[in-house]
Amino acid sequence: MKHTDQTVETIAKLVLERLREMQNNIVPVGVSNRHVHLSQADLETLFGPGYQLTSIKELGQPGQFAAKETVTIIGPKGSFENVRILGPVRPKSQVEISLSDSFRLGVKAPIRESGQLENTPGLQLCGPLGTLELPCGAIVALRHIHATPEIAKRMGICDKEIVEVETCGERRCVLGNVLVRVSEKSALEIHVDTDEANACGLKNNDYVLIRKCR
Repeated sequence: MKHTDQTVETIAKLVLERLREMQNNIVPVGVSNRHVHLSQADLETLFGPGYQLTSIKELGQPGQFAAKETVTIIGPKGSFENVRILGPVRPKSQVEISLSDSFRLGVKAPIRESGQLENTPGLQLCGPLGTLELPCGAIVALRHIHATPEIAKRMGICDKEIVEVETCGERRCVLGNVLVRVSEKSALEIHVDTDEANACGLKNNDYVLIRKCR
């Protein structure tokens, strides 16, 4: 009986250690549909001089919001209407789409970190008061994790590190090439697009388990 009690105690300790490890490596999911970020100048071209975005929903990252305003994005082969603008305005405009979207639009959007717009294709944007030809800016966002320095330290990860994450559920899988972005202005969250979410059976507020690359 004593031997059995010791075995049970050992198993319980191992389970608790594993649960603590998982708790320190769990990241909530945010699924991003196609959307647009605009500079103030481009916003005014599409909506009029002095125009300001109207927030309708706060997003997971502090200070960021979904705007009431939408635009139509047009590529060589197709278009999407009512594409949401996310605020606040940025120094440069960019359009974030999925690989599936890129096929319909007819552009070869590369997988890039947000803001890395060199040698990316452009798209036409149509708003209620104007049309804009973006010379570049269409990207498929590199999946990434936002974290504060404190959280990153606890997880044992650092800014610009590439990690893996493990999903749960019926479509359980491992996603590689996940960029870590550490900032005081961040909230803990992994961002994936709709293609990735559908492939893994993920939705907003699900969780993934962060893993170090081997």
